[in-house]
Amino acid sequence: MIRVVVDMNLGGSWVGGLSAAGIDAVHWSSVGHPTAPDAEIFAWAALNDRVILTCDLDFTDILASSGANKPSVLVLRVRDVTALSMGRAVANVLLRQEDALKQGALIMLDAARSRLRVLPLKR
Repeated sequence: MIRVVVDMNLGGSWVGGLSAAGIDAVHWSSVGHPTAPDAEIFAWAALNDRVILTCDLDFTDILASSGANKPSVLVLRVRDVTALSMGRAVANVLLRQEDALKQGALIMLDAARSRLRVLPLKR
């Protein structure tokens, strides 16, 4: 089963929608301090084998600078980042790319497509 931590920049409604799709999801606010730096969320997700769901590009910078192969990150690149608007697309990508995400991957998801890069990111 794919396991996800939803970043603070996305609402708590993501948890219910992802859970309904069979995805183990928690919102960062339920496991960590709401103002924690991205590096703390990144470290927690790696330690707990969780994919980070976010719309924050800082996580791609952390992946690139660290050379890490975990945690996987799914970045939403759309205007409307609500679960109501993007929940089905996100769940579909998470389930379809489960094997790659378990190995370590970065997925960028926009309104038209998803792009996957295997970790670690090479400069």
